[in-house]
Amino acid sequence: MPSIPMTDLSAGATVANLGSSFLERLGDLAGGGIGRASRSNPGGGGASESVDGQPFRTWGELYGISGRTGPQANFAGDDRQTTGGVAGFGARIAPGVNVGFSIDQSRTGIDVSPAMQSATLDLTQLGFNASIDKGPWTWAAALVHGFGMINSSRGTALGTASANYNGQIDGALTELSYYWSMDQSRLVPKAALEYVRASTGSFQEVGGLDPVSATGATLERSRVLLGAEVGHYWIVDQKILDLSAYGKFVDNFEQNLSSVTVSLGPESILVQGIGESRYGADAGAALSVSLSNAVRLYLNYDGKFRSALQSHQATMGVEVKW
Repeated sequence: MPSIPMTDLSAGATVANLGSSFLERLGDLAGGGIGRASRSNPGGGGASESVDGQPFRTWGELYGISGRTGPQANFAGDDRQTTGGVAGFGARIAPGVNVGFSIDQSRTGIDVSPAMQSATLDLTQLGFNASIDKGPWTWAAALVHGFGMINSSRGTALGTASANYNGQIDGALTELSYYWSMDQSRLVPKAALEYVRASTGSFQEVGGLDPVSATGATLERSRVLLGAEVGHYWIVDQKILDLSAYGKFVDNFEQNLSSVTVSLGPESILVQGIGESRYGADAGAALSVSLSNAVRLYLNYDGKFRSALQSHQATMGVEVKW
């Protein structure tokens, strides 16, 4: 009986989740409350809303993600640690119309300790986002395409069985939000629809005892996110300090998980991919300091909570406008 390469199941889910995280971050950059506030009132509480902000901006981010998936079916559960960085450029191309392009480079370590298996995933993602402001309404959209390499290892009685294969992610998100301001506070209800398709290639292990081969796999997921952001800013020593938090209800209303055929000589088994629970929640907070109309520093926390999955992401970034 061939052994189950559990890191392959985990890698496919990780590719999908990293794609979702990047999509949602791009959507937040396009339609989030702090960005919406700076577009409509770039000088803060003391400025007129008729003031035109700088039309160009660039940003850079460093982030870390810690996640864990619990056991399910033939999967023993995993621990995932991701570090990465993002660089982006955006522009206002017409009154109320903004676009942006960015690249995300990350490395994820996957550990399936109960099965003596581990893997690394190096993923590059290219992103595009856009937004249209119309009064208090904002429509935002984001697209992601990513590709990467997975290196897996599985402990056996005669050493390590290893494999190298590729992964790919494509996704899209559309979001509608309403910006409701109350003096220096805001409430931003949001509704979003997201779709991702992740795939991993076929592979043949080498080395160790009884190296196995496996077919490629795909994961498709469509979901609705409903929630709101609340925020408040203060002007301190001619600097804008902004604090915000958000919560979202998540409904993964459609998930298609392909099966993987694992073979050892003439024997083979069929293994189901792993997905998320249908319902869950996202929550997070952000602290932003605008040193001037041109420079902003920020810290973000984003948490994802599902019945068999939890992940926590911390991000620090800088945005420069001109």
